[in-house]
Amino acid sequence: MVNFWNKIRTLGLVISTTVVILSTLVIWQKGLVFGQDFTGGYVSEFQLALEKTPGELKYELAKHIDGEFRLTAQGALQWQVFQPPQSTNTPPLAWQTQLPSEYGFTIVDSRFVGAQVGAELIEQGSLAMFVSLIAVGIYLIFRFEWRLAVSASVALLHDVLITVAWFSLTGMEFDLTVLAALLAIIGYSLNDSIIIADKVRELVRARPNTKVSESINKALGSTLGRTTITSSTTLTTVVAIWMLGGASLSGFAIALFVGIIVGTWSSIFIAATLPQWMGLRFENYQTVLSEQEQQQLAQP
Repeated sequence: MVNFWNKIRTLGLVISTTVVILSTLVIWQKGLVFGQDFTGGYVSEFQLALEKTPGELKYELAKHIDGEFRLTAQGALQWQVFQPPQSTNTPPLAWQTQLPSEYGFTIVDSRFVGAQVGAELIEQGSLAMFVSLIAVGIYLIFRFEWRLAVSASVALLHDVLITVAWFSLTGMEFDLTVLAALLAIIGYSLNDSIIIADKVRELVRARPNTKVSESINKALGSTLGRTTITSSTTLTTVVAIWMLGGASLSGFAIALFVGIIVGTWSSIFIAATLPQWMGLRFENYQTVLSEQEQQQLAQP
């Protein structure tokens, strides 16, 4: 049974490594679709008299809108079109007078929205997130053995990278609510990893004659119920936000949904498994005294 769980944890670590590599390639190749918080642009909210599918309406709008645009459903017969700033000769809102009359097209709101987040702030925010991860890693090194600290930090990077790659792969907008969700994911995943790491440390120190792999399996067994219940209840809340929060909160909820699932996975297969392959053992928790200190202790 012990070898079986060791193989499962090793397989999970290999899967995570593969997914991280693929996620990096996806982000590098496709990039992110930044929302209006980052780019600014023209926002038009309108209502239709006829029921249209997103595909049908997008096809019709593409005939009249010059350049890129994003269509979002806002409710029953309510839609929003976002047009990023573009260098075209056609006025950006000219399409509003060109739709067929049978659509019963009615403008509810039309405005230009400036970018709330500039390039400098994006750079500073990324730097701040990087520094915070380093600070968390330093804290964990003092709080735990360095192998557990490095593994927890790697798990955090794993969760953020895969969540961002999901938005890159699906082409969903990356806006300020998604950025807020990423910060929440870091906190959630870190808390889960610390609980498991604390249990691993406790069992490794208390069982010097037991293999580290067995102590890790026991630690996971004792915390799996707590991890499952916490993740399930949190996901229930996130799904409620996703279903009932409307379009403005969908990105936030989807990011949290992906991040919580990935964070639970990484806590088990990275934060708890990687230390074993980095050589964690009972002796790492024993204080090694210098010759001078040993001589002083030997003196009467």
